[in-house]
Amino acid sequence: MVDTTKIAEHMEVVDSDGVHVGTVDHLDGDRIKLTKQDSPQTEDGQGAKHHYISIGLVAGVDDGKVWLSANADNVTSLEETE
Repeated sequence: MVDTTKIAEHMEVVDSDGVHVGTVDHLDGDRIKLTKQDSPQTEDGQGAKHHYISIGLVAGVDDGKVWLSANADNVTSLEETE
């Protein structure tokens, strides 16, 4: 189990290959809320949205980054939006 107290605002979130996935906005229960800044505008012209990643995908926190156990393609399919 990952020590979630080590996850802080504005930390970079990277996938298992070290590819940038997002930036921590804050912890929201058992999810990491990512900043809107990393979310592209949707095709229908709506603005960027917050995305959430389950804490269960976090492999560790090291070197100022939140490391996920999945690669970016898998993470994207598991993200939630609000």
